[in-house]
Amino acid sequence: MDANVSPVLDSQFRVVPGLASSTGISLESVNYPGYFLKRNSSNKIVLEAYADTAAYKGDATFLSSPGWADSSKISLQSYSQTGYYIRHYDYVLQLDTINASSSSTVRSDATFGRTNF
Repeated sequence: MDANVSPVLDSQFRVVPGLASSTGISLESVNYPGYFLKRNSSNKIVLEAYADTAAYKGDATFLSSPGWADSSKISLQSYSQTGYYIRHYDYVLQLDTINASSSSTVRSDATFGRTNF
């Protein structure tokens, strides 16, 4: 989203088994262990401290699939909101419905590459 994040660790996440289901993944902050990316009530993706509740675990779990715009990359569907995928829009991560009839820009916004450090 932003190539100039400082400190750089704020832009790095561990891919861990899904908190709600091992069929999914969760994204834990490298710089803030115990904090995960999750959807909030406005469908924005936020970094929030772990809470041992079913709602938190569901909102912090994502199902990986071939990327909407590039099948060599990935798209991440919300575990708790079927049909909604993480999308970057205007420097914010949010959940939006994505499907085959979505525009190429929207499909591209919901496709991510993974970088190993």
